[in-house]
Amino acid sequence: MKRKIRRLNHFLFLAMIIVYISGCTGQQNHSTNGNNDTTIVKVHTRQPINQTVANQAKEKIIKEEEVSAVKAVNTDKELLMAIKVDQFHRFQLKKIKKNVKTDLEKAYPDYKVLVSTDQKIYWELEQLEEKLQKDKTKKKTLKREFNNIKPELFIAN
Repeated sequence: MKRKIRRLNHFLFLAMIIVYISGCTGQQNHSTNGNNDTTIVKVHTRQPINQTVANQAKEKIIKEEEVSAVKAVNTDKELLMAIKVDQFHRFQLKKIKKNVKTDLEKAYPDYKVLVSTDQKIYWELEQLEEKLQKDKTKKKTLKREFNNIKPELFIAN
């Protein structure tokens, strides 16, 4: 009788472990498929606001395995970039940000490079990219909005 109870306990224990493991793997697959943001939007404008530096920088940085999404805007002398980092790599956020910044500074020595991992900066750059894409902003407006984002960058980081 004690043997049967012991076997039943072992069977229930194994069944619970199998259910737990299968439940965890199901959530992991679901969460990785739901957050696939690796597409980049290249900003093209008809006005004299040239965004080729920002587009090239986005293409370069999105190739990093830690980075899941990138938004960037440039003026004549500055490049502002916001990156999203995969959840697993968030422990190395400072290192990733530093590496991205040094890579961009080497690639674009004539530009002052500003990099952020803050979600709010990412969102604001996304909105600014959309305005540029729709040609709803002028050079002065771009500079003004760019200068409005910069102080938030220093507060967030």
